Amino acid sequence: MTTTLAPAIRVQGVTKAFKDLQVLRGVDFEVERGSIFALLGSNGAGKTTLVRILSTLLKADGGTATVQGHDVAAAPNDVRESISLTGQFAAVDEVLSGRENLVLVAKLRHLKDPGSVADALLARFSLTDAGGRRAGTYSGGMRRRLDIAMSLIGNPPIIFLDEPTTGLDPQARIEVWDTVKELADGGTTVLLTTQYLDEAEQLADRIAILHEGTIIQNGTLEELKKLLPQTTVEYVEKQPTLEEVFLALVGPSAAGDTTEARPVNQKEASK
Repeated sequence: MTTTLAPAIRVQGVTKAFKDLQVLRGVDFEVERGSIFALLGSNGAGKTTLVRILSTLLKADGGTATVQGHDVAAAPNDVRESISLTGQFAAVDEVLSGRENLVLVAKLRHLKDPGSVADALLARFSLTDAGGRRAGTYSGGMRRRLDIAMSLIGNPPIIFLDEPTTGLDPQARIEVWDTVKELADGGTTVLLTTQYLDEAEQLADRIAILHEGTIIQNGTLEELKKLLPQTTVEYVEKQPTLEEVFLALVGPSAAGDTTEARPVNQKEASK
């Protein structure tokens, strides 16, 4: 007889308002254990509010949510022991070295041999060579990797990443993506919020689109693509327009300096 494990995260009918502003209007979704679940939405969609509710930092007005089988409202301490939260900005102490940041968190979690814990995480996140340097000297990608490493101390089964690549350059984003994939490969459940479509496409096993406080679609990338009709490919030979020629010759800054050089469309140019 096989038993089905309960989802790592279950959200049912969650609502939240701030005075007259209704932020969440009945959110429902489930996250399978060991998967990457992307909550995709624009700024103000309610992503961070939902993460704050799931991490017990904020109380919902209605609905229920469980994390690792624990009700976030009734058993917040059990939830906190099961999760780690990485916010939009790296929460590292810039004065301390990378290793000292990790040792500090390990001591706060009352782990045995904090130094060994720190060294293992430095190696796991390719930060060993930089471990003795002040965190304030790290690049954006390194700081974010250190931040995530700090979040994993104590081996929480679930990690919330709230827009983890905000403000990072393309190379740093790829570094963080690789880190997130490694987390899921190791069995960690990841709930990722993002407003970047390519990030959700690269990382997520399932994607939920949060819009105006509700989940309007939820599925795998392939399932979401099937919502639109299949496209047909047509090959059209495109000739440069006079506008393109003009801007290529004089530069876009000069486009507004003359009214006589208004581009004409291709049909007119061929007359």
